[in-house]
Amino acid sequence: MTTSERLDGASSGHGSPHTGDDDWRLFRGDGERRETPFPAAPPWRRFDQQESVVGATLPYPRPYLIGPDEADVVNAALHLRRPLLVTGQPGTGKSSLAHAVAHELALGPVLQWPVNSRSTLQEALYHYDAVGRLREATLRRDTDGTDPDIGQFVRLGPLGNALVRRGRPRVLLIDELDKGDVDLPNDLLTVFEEGEFAIPELTRLPAGHAPVYVQTDDPDKTALVTRGRVRCAEFPVVIITSNGEREFPPAFLRRCVRLDLPEPDERRLREIVASHLGPGALAGTDDLLQEFLNRRAAGELATDQLLNAVFLRKGGVNLEAGSLLQAVLHRLGGAV
Repeated sequence: MTTSERLDGASSGHGSPHTGDDDWRLFRGDGERRETPFPAAPPWRRFDQQESVVGATLPYPRPYLIGPDEADVVNAALHLRRPLLVTGQPGTGKSSLAHAVAHELALGPVLQWPVNSRSTLQEALYHYDAVGRLREATLRRDTDGTDPDIGQFVRLGPLGNALVRRGRPRVLLIDELDKGDVDLPNDLLTVFEEGEFAIPELTRLPAGHAPVYVQTDDPDKTALVTRGRVRCAEFPVVIITSNGEREFPPAFLRRCVRLDLPEPDERRLREIVASHLGPGALAGTDDLLQEFLNRRAAGELATDQLLNAVFLRKGGVNLEAGSLLQAVLHRLGGAV
């Protein structure tokens, strides 16, 4: 089989690196320049696969498997219109759950707010470009003398977009809330309870001011803001993830439905591998699966690390050579 034939075969179905004891190496570390063709990426690392929905084109979602008990907790949060607080070890699919819900319920692109130590409620709600408005006002004063529309300089953040009035709710992923400031969960309570927030720059406008349309996450769409307040018609699907780095206030927890995603057992791991790489990927990988389970018992490992190992093995890579297996199945916690 030629190299091109191997690459063509990897481009269809689930794909994998080309086989052979040495052919899989793209980089050889010998300083020689080669225009080596790249093989197909793993399915979960492809960014050209898309699905079309009304008004948007989304990345095609990765297969997502969840137990019936966990799915029932998700459904409870949907019915109660409460935020879903998802905890679990790294790699258990906390963030992917938001994309799975948005895909199955046809709720459009997921609004994402990745939280860090500097995150504030303000940035999640909206951003007002005062400098840009002043600059535009100065330019117009020298030309036609009109004032720019203030709505052009107000852009809603992920939480603000989620609260825009619409027929069907959007999915908002608040990722790793436990990394934020200790007061951030309490700051969210009023917004979650009231389903609205005010934009002071707009509430100060005179009563007879023309309707204000602000910028949204969709460059082609604006949102009408009445009297400076954004209020949802349907509470959005809010999925909050936490790595358990610290506890949240009781008042915040009371307003959430809690879901702890367990680490997948051997049966579920086999299902996950088959869903991502096809049923044939399970053949000849029992040793990898057992090695993964043994290493996970001794420290943190993520499920996608197993997928990486199986993908390389099915592509003909000898994982036992040198420290390759250790590099793929390395611990996520503690010293490296």
